[in-house]
Amino acid sequence: MIPTLLPRIIQGGMGVGISGWRLARAVALAGQLGVVSGTASDALMARVLEDGDPGGHVRRALEHFPIAHAAERILGDHYRKGGRDYKAPYRSLKMMQVPMTKEREELIMAATFAEVWLAKSGHDGRVGINLLTKVQLPTMASLYGAMLADVDVVIMGAGIPREIPGVLDGLATHSPVSLRLDVLGLERGEVVDLHFDPRRHADELLCARPLHRPDFYAIISANSLATMLHRRSTGRLDGFVVEGYTAGGHNAPPRGDVQLSAEGEPIYTDRDLVDLAALKELGLPFWIAGSAGSPESLQHALDNGAAGIQIGTLMAFSNESGMDPVLKQKAIDAANAGTLTVFTDPLASPTGYPFKIVDFNNGEASPPERKRRCDLGYLRTPYKLPDGRIAHRCPAEPVATYVAKGGNIEDTVGRKCLCNGLMSTTGHEQVRRDGSLEPPIITAGDQARDLGLFLNGRTSYSATDVLDYLLEGQQSAHSTFPHTVDVNV
Repeated sequence: MIPTLLPRIIQGGMGVGISGWRLARAVALAGQLGVVSGTASDALMARVLEDGDPGGHVRRALEHFPIAHAAERILGDHYRKGGRDYKAPYRSLKMMQVPMTKEREELIMAATFAEVWLAKSGHDGRVGINLLTKVQLPTMASLYGAMLADVDVVIMGAGIPREIPGVLDGLATHSPVSLRLDVLGLERGEVVDLHFDPRRHADELLCARPLHRPDFYAIISANSLATMLHRRSTGRLDGFVVEGYTAGGHNAPPRGDVQLSAEGEPIYTDRDLVDLAALKELGLPFWIAGSAGSPESLQHALDNGAAGIQIGTLMAFSNESGMDPVLKQKAIDAANAGTLTVFTDPLASPTGYPFKIVDFNNGEASPPERKRRCDLGYLRTPYKLPDGRIAHRCPAEPVATYVAKGGNIEDTVGRKCLCNGLMSTTGHEQVRRDGSLEPPIITAGDQARDLGLFLNGRTSYSATDVLDYLLEGQQSAHSTFPHTVDVNV
């Protein structure tokens, strides 16, 4: 067996644009695994272009996009020299449908290509991309775009990414690939597949050159899921990220009947912990995520057989993260004052998963209730119409609309539009007809409550500050793991 060098630190792939190319590049330059978020990257890139593409970075990346006609069309559709009037709304993208249009696939491909290409530009460090398994419609186009930019690692959770390894195998040879779409209302035995054919976009010259097949790490929160993926994935599985319930963003629900604390948060128990000794027996490297942002947590992970840790929360408030600078500073100031809180909301996410939300208002009045609307649509649920067509609904859309589509009114209670809220956190909030702005939603792990301890009076810090803090006293910035061949059945 040949020992393989693995990063001690994987930077978390957070939210919409928080793990942008600047953050991933800084981490990769420092010798660890930088990760860009692929979630809603097409909408985010379109808005950056409408704002005039400050610095010209997206346009520079698109000059290298190997499907030149698509890059030219995208710039023609979205780039505004000098940027839009800040009082004007962003141009709305049509929400994705089944089947996907060629133009939307190309926008998705170009967006993930640009993020990965910029993150990898000018160095030989490793860069990965994070996608949500539950957001299925853009997945294959997102992966292909990232692979065109030579992405090194794909990391996916928020679902069961069993089919992704096989998709990566197919895309590496520019072959047609498919994914099973989760659709409500199907008859027993009935299936709906999503299809993606790279040759719909790429010319013969591009397709003649195989692409690098990236490593694939599955995010898991239970040993049973890890074992199932290890045995039944459709291709090579290269590792796991073990995400605990204190991690930011979506959390797996507690096992068994969900009980809430006096504050209204889901109660987790030891049943929700992964048995690391049993996980180690699968023979694949793994990283620990969720309140792992300390040298002691890193050492604990290593002592228990992990290759290292994944860090999101500390990176989310670093100088290089894609969070709006004003929001970031408010959060840091609140952390230093001891007033920043994190609430695990059991209802907020349209997915039904618990979702962590940061608050730094310190008891001040909350903003007015947002008027319900659904115009980004990444978290919608597909369902079958009586005529056989596939439609979509979201419990965070207008209640009457959701019910008219066959949804239960009870499912709408407490739901928030994460798509718009997370987009606003990047500083690209939509302007509504009345001049109001979409309010932001900030997510982070429970460790954000102790961010003030890490800050120690500082009002800003860099990604390398985080890495230096975590790796202090470590003899090596990498772990070794014997290379094995993962045979899946």
